[in-house]
Amino acid sequence: MHSPQEISVVVDGFAERLPAGLSLAALILRQQAQHKDLVVELNGRFVHPRDYETTLLDQGDRVELIHPAFGG
Repeated sequence: MHSPQEISVVVDGFAERLPAGLSLAALILRQQAQHKDLVVELNGRFVHPRDYETTLLDQGDRVELIHPAFGG
């Protein structure tokens, strides 16, 4: 059983228990994933960086933090 102050989400394929009301921006900081080229998907949809602060995670969300590999 989980606390009402926590939610269960999947981050990069791993189940995580996170504080309720956590924003994508806070998750990115928590995961130490800050990078100028970071791409974030929430439930299979791209999230624009300008929306990280205002996008709050909810129970059952699936988040992918993608670091593009550039080069040749």
